[in-house]
Order: sequence, then C-alpha cells, then structure tokens
Amino acid sequence: MTAVLHPHPAAALAAPSRPLAAPAFLRRIWRPATDLAVDLGTANTLVVVQGEGLVLDEPTVAAVGPGGEVLGAGLDAKRMIGRAPAGVRVIRPLKDGVIADFSVAEQLLRTFLRRVLDRHLIRMKPSVLVCVPSCITDVERRAVRDAARSAGAKRLRTVDEPVAAAIGAGLPVNEPSGSLVVDVGGGTTDVAVLSLGSVVCDASIRTGGDAMDQAIVQFLRKHYNLLVGDATAERVKLALGSAAPFEVEQTLPVRGRDLISGLPRTVTVESVGVRDAMHEPVQRIVNAVRRVLEATPPELSRDLVDRGIVLTGGGAMIRGLDALLTYETGLPVRVDLDPLTSVVRGTGMILGEPGRWADVLAA
Repeated sequence: MTAVLHPHPAAALAAPSRPLAAPAFLRRIWRPATDLAVDLGTANTLVVVQGEGLVLDEPTVAAVGPGGEVLGAGLDAKRMIGRAPAGVRVIRPLKDGVIADFSVAEQLLRTFLRRVLDRHLIRMKPSVLVCVPSCITDVERRAVRDAARSAGAKRLRTVDEPVAAAIGAGLPVNEPSGSLVVDVGGGTTDVAVLSLGSVVCDASIRTGGDAMDQAIVQFLRKHYNLLVGDATAERVKLALGSAAPFEVEQTLPVRGRDLISGLPRTVTVESVGVRDAMHEPVQRIVNAVRRVLEATPPELSRDLVDRGIVLTGGGAMIRGLDALLTYETGLPVRVDLDPLTSVVRGTGMILGEPGRWADVLAA
C-alpha cells in the first residue's frame, strides 16, 4: 500500500505564494484608454477602445437647452424626440454624414468621450481615429477634426468609411484582388472597390436610412393625411420596409395626427405602399453600385464575379436589398454578420495595427 504524504501546515505557510491575477475589470479600470476608434455617424456613434472592444453605442442625438447647452445625449435625448418641453430642442448635429451644427457636435462628442474615459481610474487625453464618409469635402473633414480636438482628443486621424467597413467585414483589402463593399449608413451610402489597400474606384451619395424615413413620412402624409415624426417613420421602415416583395405582405397600425381634423388617428399601413415609398432612395443606392461597377477595371471585375458584394451599415438590414442588388448586378451579395458595427470594427483593427494600414490613414 502506498503511503500518502501530507505537507505539514508550517511548510505550506513557509512556501512562497504566487501573486493572484487581478480580475479583468480591475485591469481594465486601471489601464488608461489611450487609443479610441470612433464611428461618428449620422444616426449612431460607436466607440472602440483598443484592447477592450466596443464600449459605446449611442444615437447621435442631443437635447439642447435655451442657452445652447447640451442637456441630454444619446439614447436619453432620442427618447425626448417629439416629447421635449418648450425651450428644449432635440437635434441631430450631423446631417448627410457631415457636421451641420458644430457647437452641438463638439459638446456631444465630448460627452461620449467622457463616458468612455470615466470608466477608467487613470484618465489621459486619447489618440482618436475617426471614420468619415468618402464624399465629404476638405472643409467638412476639417470640421470633424476640430470637433474631436475640441472634445479632448490629443491626436486625431481619419479614415474613409468604405475602407474601414471592408476591413471590418473581413475582406482581403491588402491583396492584389478586387473587393466591393457597399456601406449604407444613416445619411450616406459609400460604394468602393478596393485592391492593394487602396480605393480603386468609388461613389458616395448622400442617401441612406434617413432618406428612407423621410420618404415614409411623405407617403403617410400624402396617402393617409397622417402626420408622423421621424421615430414613427423609422419604426414603420423596420417593420414593413423592404426592397423586394414579401412572400406574404404585411400590415402595421400607425398612430399620428390627422392633417384634416388635427386629432390623433390610427391607420393600417401596408408593406406594399411602404416599399413603393422607399423605391426612389433604394434605386439611388442601386445606381451608385452600377456606376462603380462600370468604372471597375476588367481584371478586378473578374474577381468580383467570384467574391461578389458585401453589404454593411444599418441600411444593409433592409429586407430584400441583397436580393435586389443581385438581380440588378448579377453578382452574389453577402450581408455582414454584424453590419451595424462593421465600420467601427474596421476602424478598431486599423487602430490596433497602424503600421499595416498606414496607407489608408489621413492625418
């Protein structure tokens, strides 16, 4: 029989102890957030902290008081749309992917950055990488830089959204082969063919989810004499919006204000009518994709036959948009697994390997 030897208690006390690893949350709060990737979108703002991942996802909405001060930001402000008291304006400081109200945009970005930095015990001014639509002018790009610097960024660089979206979607951007990404955001749609880490040909239009919302507002006004707000129009778009017919068409009760009587009223809206209302902005997106394909060099066009199109952005979730693009172009279309975060994920990957992606960065 083999004897089992038990260590003497004194020997256990004398043995050198191994330091316990600090819990993950303690390591996080003690490590300062020095590098941030920001997707400052028309509809939503997302922030990635290097080493932590996505830490903020809020609507790009601010509630502004009589003196111009921001009273609420993000989801809290969005809940106030159409319900704010007199003297309080609920606004979206970005329009068509660019800053429309610099003061509010700067205060909103400052609030978001403070929320991120306050999660850490040690606070330092961060280096920020911001993605911007490829269609914006130098003046509009400078406004984004100035807003980020005023909000507390130590160093700022920018990257075009279609490049970030392609990287986030896992496309082989650095290879000598063609990749086509279509990023449908709230205010803009960016279409780009990329090869060897650069944009070969692209198109950017100021049409996105917001244009679809406005089309639905006008449709309900014209056909039902019903006045609704942007939030209701977005809900109708998510419930009934599509770019191709449903197998079984759907209906939705919609509440608003009757334009004739001025009283509240509920109407039943059909998906067929909503699809017809969205046809014009959807067709503008399709036309942008066709223009890019027509300008693509033949060798890269051959790659696209196999690789197809990748859809990213919130607008990629419009039902039937992938099927419509396949019908119009003859190419296979794939929707990214998480299209809402494709851009900021790609921006975070660029932030993690700046040397690898140096060619796509702008100072």
